[in-house]
Amino acid sequence: MDSNDCAGASRTQTGPLPMRDGVAASRVYLPAGPWTTVFDFLVERFRFMKPEVLRGRLELGAIIDGNGIPQRPETPYRSMQWLWYYREVPDEAVVPFELDILHRDGHLVVVDKPHFLASTPGGRYLRETALTRLRKQFDLPALSPVHRLDRETAGVMLFCVDAASRGAYQTLFQQRRVSKEYEAIAPWRDDLVFPLVHRSRLQNQVSSFTVREVGGEPNSETRIEVLERLGPLARYRLLPRTGRKHQLRAHLSALGIPICNDLFYPELQKRHNTDDYDRPLQLLARAVEFDDPISGRHRRFESRRALAGSGPAGNRPGQAI
Repeated sequence: MDSNDCAGASRTQTGPLPMRDGVAASRVYLPAGPWTTVFDFLVERFRFMKPEVLRGRLELGAIIDGNGIPQRPETPYRSMQWLWYYREVPDEAVVPFELDILHRDGHLVVVDKPHFLASTPGGRYLRETALTRLRKQFDLPALSPVHRLDRETAGVMLFCVDAASRGAYQTLFQQRRVSKEYEAIAPWRDDLVFPLVHRSRLQNQVSSFTVREVGGEPNSETRIEVLERLGPLARYRLLPRTGRKHQLRAHLSALGIPICNDLFYPELQKRHNTDDYDRPLQLLARAVEFDDPISGRHRRFESRRALAGSGPAGNRPGQAI
């Protein structure tokens, strides 16, 4: 299917199709219904795709059932099973930045993710993601993210090598036993007194991929400190106590100091098909710190990257130094 077929379809590590170039196969479930053939179902299920594209995939044998049997356009519809296929993203743009490795052992891979590189496959990103690159580079088909960073955010990100130990690391994040430190470049306001703690209730917007503050019991909290003044801007240290979607971006925007180059806050701006690599979001996941649940060792991983306005003169924003 094309770049949007992930809507409603899920991907997994197991199944009749092996990993291909670091990309796991996708699958779609066949529920009970009135369809006569597999083709009839797929046409309705993926309405955004041209029927001839789906027919072509079936005629090539590119969609199979759980037993590895290729499906044809005329294959009778059988509910309560999965169909498997490799997702396709035509003309996927190459992200021209390296994914730096900070640490690797038998359980963890820790990276310093650049701006503009998605954490995991989704939408118009498939191969140009941190997960796909790492699976291919290290031949680790079971590798999975312990947490995620927005595509626009750079910095430290953790991946688990095997499924057996993934739960232990994910539990650390769920139980808030991980200290996360971010940095951001944003405007300076003389009327704000730092350090400060900002708490609010964040709610997903129905009409866009953003959040907004609403009334009610707070479900997000961030401590904000000033690291240095940069004329009309400042470099801030952000210490989130919770991990809500877009929390840091929404909190700074609510304080009247939206993060530089943010295309989502305070207002959603028109997006283009190509990224402006000279204007990365000035947000960096600086460090992650925790007690390793498997080795018992205290861990701290720090980004080597620098945001604009900090680091050596001439260093490209967000690039490793």
